Formats: sequence, C-alpha cells, structure tokens
Amino acid sequence: MRIALCQFDLAWLDRPKSFETVRRLVEARRPAENTLLVLPEMFATGFCLDTLETREWPGGDTENFLSDLAQDFHLYVLAGLVRAATAGTARNEATLVGPRGRELGRYAKLHLFSAAGEDRAHSAGDAVETFAVEDTRVAPFICYDLRFPEIFRTAVQQRAEVFVVIANWPAVRVDHWVTLLRARAIENLAYVIGVNRIGRDPHNEYPGRSLVVDPRGEVVFDAAEREGVFEPELDLAGRRAWREEFPALRASRYR
Repeated sequence: MRIALCQFDLAWLDRPKSFETVRRLVEARRPAENTLLVLPEMFATGFCLDTLETREWPGGDTENFLSDLAQDFHLYVLAGLVRAATAGTARNEATLVGPRGRELGRYAKLHLFSAAGEDRAHSAGDAVETFAVEDTRVAPFICYDLRFPEIFRTAVQQRAEVFVVIANWPAVRVDHWVTLLRARAIENLAYVIGVNRIGRDPHNEYPGRSLVVDPRGEVVFDAAEREGVFEPELDLAGRRAWREEFPALRASRYR
C-alpha cells in the first residue's frame, strides 16, 4: 500500500477554496495510482461547530468532490466531513472513497471534544471500523480519538495493520499529538499516520506535524509546517515481521 498525506491551510467555511487547494496540491504531486491519499478532519470547512454551516446530506458538494478527485487521479481517498443524520443531528466522519469514485466505508468519530462543545454539535459514532485498501487493513480515527488507546486495540483485533488519524490538532498541544501517535504505534506494533492541518482559524493556530510513525515508535516522516502532498514509504513486510518477533500482542490479557 502506498500513502500520500495532504497537509494544508483549510479555508474556514469556504468549500470551493478548500477543494481548489486540494486539487492543486494533488495535481502538482500526482501520486501513483491506487495510493491512499489522506486529508485532514473536516477538510472542506475547518473545525466549525455550527452544523447549519458544515453538515451535508449524502450526495453533497464534499462527497461529489471526493468522488471526482478519486476518479480523476485513480486514488483511494480518506477524508473528513460532517454528514447530516436523522432528527437534525450531524456526525463528524471519515469517509473512504475508492478509485472508481464510490464510497467504500465510513467511520463516525467515537470521542467528541467536549472541551470545545463538540458533544453539543455532533452525535458520536458507536463502532470502530476497518477498511481494506489494496492488501492492507486500515483503521481510521479522528483527532480526539487519539487519546483513547482501547479503540486502537479493538482495531488490532479486527486485523488492522495501519492506523490513520485525521485531525485539526492545535499548536498548543502539539507535544501531545506527537507523543500519542508514537504511543499508539508502540502499543499496537502498527504504523500510525497522523494528518493534521496548518494555518489558523477563528479559534486556534495549527502546527501541521503530519507524521508517519513505524511500529517501533520511530517517526519516519514529519511534514513539519509545510504545505503539500507527501509520499513517505511504508515497510509493511517489516511491520509484519516485527509483530512475529516481538510478543506484546500475543502476551496481552485483554481480549
């Protein structure tokens, strides 16, 4: 499996501008076909909690953009958006779109960031999800989920080999971001990919620091504060060998 991380300054409540930025960056990089391209949490609007501004029904502008992007460049695309749900509610979700432009799966954020009032704006998801991308099983998570190790272990039990965390993680807690991404990799003997944003919104400054952490906890790629699409390599064969060599998962009494 090949990956591409798209780190950029989200346009606050301006979908067309965010779409234009993503397409420009992808066009400039042109990832290889069947690469998994990862965009941040709520990439089209920024982390706004006014659901009248952010939520979209199925077939909305963001879904259509992701479908076109996946087809035009023949990519898998994993990205964050807010979907309208029943009874006027909305969910902060990650969607996976395949190279033919069809949705292959979705995950709703399990842990809502109550310190910012997200629990009053969004409805929480109720299940860990894993998806097949080529021959690799991927588990997506969203921002605040990173602080809850038990859901990552649940994903391992579903045979996840790669975790992808999409986020709007603020600069004031960037040390937590790096530390927790490394911890989730070490605990689960898995690759962890964190994709964050850069720039500012009306509430926070964002540091970027989109990372790839290998199963031993080493940071093998750091986008720092750069804008762009980046294609670090994953050694999945090495990851599988490390799980065989090091017994931590087999020794766990948590089932």
